[in-house]
Amino acid sequence: MIDASVQTNVKSKPILPLTSALGTVHIAVTDRSKALEIWQDVVGLDLIAETGNELSLGAGGKVLIVLETGATRRSVPRTIGLYHVAIHVPHRVDLAQMAVRALQRNVRISPTDHLVSEAVYLWDLDGNGIEITFETPWRGTLGDPDKGQTYAVTTEGKSHSGREAIDLDGLLGELGEKPVLVARMPAGTRIGHVHVHVNDLGLAMNFYRDVIGFAGFLMIHSFGMGDVGLDYMPHTVAFNIWSGPNAALPPAGAAGLRWFTIVVPDAVTLAGVKARLVDVKAPVSAIEGGVETQDPFGNRIKVLVA
Repeated sequence: MIDASVQTNVKSKPILPLTSALGTVHIAVTDRSKALEIWQDVVGLDLIAETGNELSLGAGGKVLIVLETGATRRSVPRTIGLYHVAIHVPHRVDLAQMAVRALQRNVRISPTDHLVSEAVYLWDLDGNGIEITFETPWRGTLGDPDKGQTYAVTTEGKSHSGREAIDLDGLLGELGEKPVLVARMPAGTRIGHVHVHVNDLGLAMNFYRDVIGFAGFLMIHSFGMGDVGLDYMPHTVAFNIWSGPNAALPPAGAAGLRWFTIVVPDAVTLAGVKARLVDVKAPVSAIEGGVETQDPFGNRIKVLVA
């Protein structure tokens, strides 16, 4: 276990098998049409199914995001919950296509180069954060600013802030001389990571690394964030304390994260997760195909067998 005030070396091997992955993410929104303006028309997800107040969206026939309509207010700032969900695309041109869809509709985006990935950030009309990511781990590695290192280092040994702007002209150049614009994300698009608000980095690292079983990657106190994953960058789950040390769960009816899903390959792995949850007295309840729990801050998680 970690004393968050003194320790930043959190690197570890994953307990979870490397075939584990994130599954669907459930997010509350206020209005169907407003939600689809962003999630369908800009992000580019297909509306695969609609049951009651649930909109199942995805790519290539695979459901990635389930939007639950009926929230009574926008997401509330400075609370526990979703910072963003990251939808990872298989090709850089897919990132360019999404940027064009946003620019065509005057939707504000923030294209950012993290070195190990390129990301375009945006928000839906309820304030739910979205990141579209293209992974580029071959370009470099992350350092530890708490130890005097730069955030990232290129394969040539050059410092990189991890927060540089993407050259949009270069990105849009991926479309070629005669661009053919597409309206939807391709097959192979997936939920790559989830980034949540917490109010204690050490508790979050203890839970997601030692209890759920991800590998420890980084905990950077000067940034107020940490992350865990499997055997490759970028992370699978990230967490930050940017909502403040007294952040609490949002009020009932607010838009935002309902839960996210971790899919493990077999019943043995699920049993191991359940045993570790019980050992630390985390809430555990049986659901079809797995268990439901919460992190120490109230973010809901479902762990299911593939």
